[in-house]
Amino acid sequence: MEKRRKFWGWGIEGQGPSEEQTSAIAGTLAERFGTEVGKARPVPRLEDLDLRPARIKATGALAEIFSSDPYDRAGHTYGKAFRDVVRALDGDFGPAPDLVAFPRNEAEVIAVLDWSADQGAGVIPYGGGSSVVGGIEARDFGQRPAVSLDMSGMSGVLEIDRRSRAARIEAGTLGPALEDQLRPEGLTLRHFPQSFEFSTLGGWIATRSGGHYATLYTHIDDFVESLRVVTPAGPVESRRLPGSGAGPSPDRMFVGSEGSLGVITEAWMRLQDRPRFRASAAVTFAEFAAAVEAVRGLSQSGLNPSNLRLLDANEALTSGAGSGAENVLIVGFESADHQLDAWMERAVEICREHGGTVPDEAVRTHSEGAGARQGAAGTWRKSFLQAPYIRDSLVRLGFVSETFETAITWDRFEDFHASVSQAARQAIEQICGSGMLSCRFTHVYPDGPAPYFSVLAPARAGSQLAQWDELKSAVSEALHAAGGTITHHHAVGRDHRPWYDRQRPGGFADALSAAKGSLDPGAIMNPGVIV
Repeated sequence: MEKRRKFWGWGIEGQGPSEEQTSAIAGTLAERFGTEVGKARPVPRLEDLDLRPARIKATGALAEIFSSDPYDRAGHTYGKAFRDVVRALDGDFGPAPDLVAFPRNEAEVIAVLDWSADQGAGVIPYGGGSSVVGGIEARDFGQRPAVSLDMSGMSGVLEIDRRSRAARIEAGTLGPALEDQLRPEGLTLRHFPQSFEFSTLGGWIATRSGGHYATLYTHIDDFVESLRVVTPAGPVESRRLPGSGAGPSPDRMFVGSEGSLGVITEAWMRLQDRPRFRASAAVTFAEFAAAVEAVRGLSQSGLNPSNLRLLDANEALTSGAGSGAENVLIVGFESADHQLDAWMERAVEICREHGGTVPDEAVRTHSEGAGARQGAAGTWRKSFLQAPYIRDSLVRLGFVSETFETAITWDRFEDFHASVSQAARQAIEQICGSGMLSCRFTHVYPDGPAPYFSVLAPARAGSQLAQWDELKSAVSEALHAAGGTITHHHAVGRDHRPWYDRQRPGGFADALSAAKGSLDPGAIMNPGVIV
């Protein structure tokens, strides 16, 4: 029997911490926070859900691609944010879509949009459902019916141009399947977000996804060669070119549009040769400020590390990459063409120039990725991939867990980090009484880093969601006030919308609204997102 995705949380049914492991996590939390941690809440059962009856029904030829099955509706209700998991555990599936559509080709996508417009229904394009910002939820739809348009039936690498290192790929292709189909050609898209296993190419493009790699090619934008999008006003396809100066880029209008303008059906994507050589090092710093300067030096050196993850002492402790007494910088390089000893040697020099400690055994050079899962880098990687599963256990144990990812220029970072950290700690103390704040760099640019703040705190019984809302608002307000972006790679969705509206220029907002009116005159595409 094929294993199914959880309808209430992250991953596949049966995966994630066992009940015994969750109890062990509870013990660790009780010791760390000096508080009593109760028994984990039970996970919801599909048969116990009370879903609102569907308000619309597909008939005729379209009926076979629509589903009103409780599992499909429940699984398409929420993304994977903290708020989503809490409500799912509460058995609250009020925003469930009335129907889930599974188109198999572009003609059926067009038919679904036309039918939905006739029904007065809003349409939410759905890739893998991994949104953590309320991007796929029919929130505040009122009496308007909702259709979740699942792109999983449009999956696969359709065409490979090996000479140009590019491929035409359908939008519903999940990360693992995409890489599996490119591997025989020795190629890779080399875009690995934390949600890689459960997210799709179309979702990455629609949300301007950030990948695992810390410098150079950080966002999916870098790989888009051309797009094909079905809008309610008709299909739009950009010309496939390596570059163009012909006016504003049509691709850029749809990259990051979060399904508000149309449905991305396929894309030509720039590829890379699969890496054969890798090198990594774990560097420790006594002072966070010194580590920050080392990262700035590396980001401006032209070495372009594939990994440049700076973990503050708390983050290193939480992930198991450090003892909590030092800050840890994980440096990595990859190449399909050449050995990396010279690159790593210079990177280590820069780290040592800024006070970093680099034991010889902390430097690894290897081929075919064998060493990527060893040492501090391997420990961090494992923690990174397991984090969404652990987060679900934290929710079940009554904790508030949230992350805030942003970006700021180097000249403002010191004041920015201080002000956001102070605001977050103050919010934790006022709202939860106690808790832990940590920071790491996820991506780094020559002109500034992308800091990622994590909050973990015990919640009062019955107030878990309210406390999360307060913390989310307080820290988001601090990010905006200090001049950072409200999101570096998690998209806008509905959760970030209030701050996005304030961040973007007014004239641009007007132009985007005009584009929405032209491409989606009935305003059926993901109402409430972006525009």
